[in-house]
Amino acid sequence: MPKLRNASVLVAVTALATLASVAPSSAATELNGAWAPFARCPVDNAAMLAADGKVNTAICISSSSASGSIKLGNTTVPTGRTDLQAGVVTHNDGTSTVVSPAGGALIADPAQLPGGLLGLMCPDDDIPVISDLCAKITNADLNRVDATVESVNTPTDFQLLAGIMQGKPIIALPVRIKLENPLLGSKCYIGSAKDPIVLRPQNTSAPAVKTTRFDANGTANTAGVMSQLSAIGATQGDATYTAPGANGCGLLGALDWAVNLKTGLPAGSGTNNVVLNNTSTYVAAFANPSSVVPNEGALLSQNWHAGVK
Repeated sequence: MPKLRNASVLVAVTALATLASVAPSSAATELNGAWAPFARCPVDNAAMLAADGKVNTAICISSSSASGSIKLGNTTVPTGRTDLQAGVVTHNDGTSTVVSPAGGALIADPAQLPGGLLGLMCPDDDIPVISDLCAKITNADLNRVDATVESVNTPTDFQLLAGIMQGKPIIALPVRIKLENPLLGSKCYIGSAKDPIVLRPQNTSAPAVKTTRFDANGTANTAGVMSQLSAIGATQGDATYTAPGANGCGLLGALDWAVNLKTGLPAGSGTNNVVLNNTSTYVAAFANPSSVVPNEGALLSQNWHAGVK
C-alpha cells in the first residue's frame, strides 16, 4: 500500500452520504387520495404550465423506497427512505424534459455507515498521520459517519414504459453523497455538480401494475378526468455508474486521499451498485389530454391544487 503523506492539520466537520437534500417547503403539502404521492410535483413551473396537451403534455411522477443500499468502490452504505419526485413534459416527437421540484428531485433519510470513520478512512497498514489519527478515534461520536444522497442538477432521459418493465433504465439521476463526521468537515462529498454520480435505476423484478381514474381533487372515480398509473413492489437497481473520488474531506481536502484509498475510489462501471427495495412508482396525468388542449399544463396545476388538504 502506498505511503501517502502530507495530511497537515486535521480539523473539520462533515457527514457521510445518504440519498437526500433538505426537503423543500412543498414537501409539507398533504394531498388527497390519488394525488398523495405527488406532494412535490412542480406543477407551477413555467415549463409545466406551458404544456398544451397536444405538442407538449405535463405529467407528475413519483418513486419511493423504504430501504436499500449504494455501493461505491469497496464501501456499501445502507440507505433509508428515498423519495424521487418530478414533473415531466412529454413531447410529441417522443422525447421528454424532466422538471425538478425546488430543493431537488430526490430527498432521502440519512443512513449510518457501518464501521464509521474507522471503516471509511483508516488503513490496514501503518500510514503516518492517518494511523495516528485513527488510533485516537475511541469516541462513538467521532467514529459515526452519516451518509446522505443529494440531488445535483436535473434528471434526464425519463422513460415512462421502462417503469412498468424489467431491464430498462427509467431515468438518469445525478447525485452526490455527503459524508458527515466531526473530523471530515462540512463539505465532504463523493461526487459533485460538475462530476456527479449518475444513477440509472431499472426494475430488476416485475412490479404490480395498475391504472385507476380519479376526479380533479384526488377522489377515486372510474369516470374521473385524471389517471394514475402505479407500479408497486419491484426491486430497482443499477450497476453501470461510475463513482468519482472524494472531495472537500478534512481541512482543505487533506483527507480526500485517505477516503479514496480505503474505499477504492474513483471506481469504474461494474464496480458499484445501487439497490432500492420494494419501490412504489406512480404517474399522474389527464386520462385524455386532448380534451384539455390548449391548457393542459395550467389545468393540471389547477387540479393538483384542488387536491391539497
